[in-house]
Amino acid sequence: MPPLIRIVAGLAFMIHGWPKIQNPSGWMGPEGFAPAILQALAAISEFGCGLAWVLGLLTPLASLGIAATMSVAFSLHAFVRGDPFVSAGGPAYELATIYFCIALVLMSAGPGRYSLDRKLFGRR
Repeated sequence: MPPLIRIVAGLAFMIHGWPKIQNPSGWMGPEGFAPAILQALAAISEFGCGLAWVLGLLTPLASLGIAATMSVAFSLHAFVRGDPFVSAGGPAYELATIYFCIALVLMSAGPGRYSLDRKLFGRR
């Protein structure tokens, strides 16, 4: 697995999760569908697991966290809100699907040669 995919996707998650981590239990606002604890878990998952991807640290566990978060995002947009898969300027869920697939690949393939996982735990 090329580390570039892991690093770029991890940075994207960190950027996406940064505003949420600033207000972890209320980032959805008063109209949010999830209780505060689930909002905090999503914020931690996006930022923390993104950081873990960048470092290549505990990659399968971080991938599980991102896959779970993206499953909720996909379900919310596809089934609850009925958003289109791709949209030119409104809500869509194509990125949740792409990131879910990246998480599955990283979960099964591992972080690759250039990672803290390999330094700390050796080869799989």
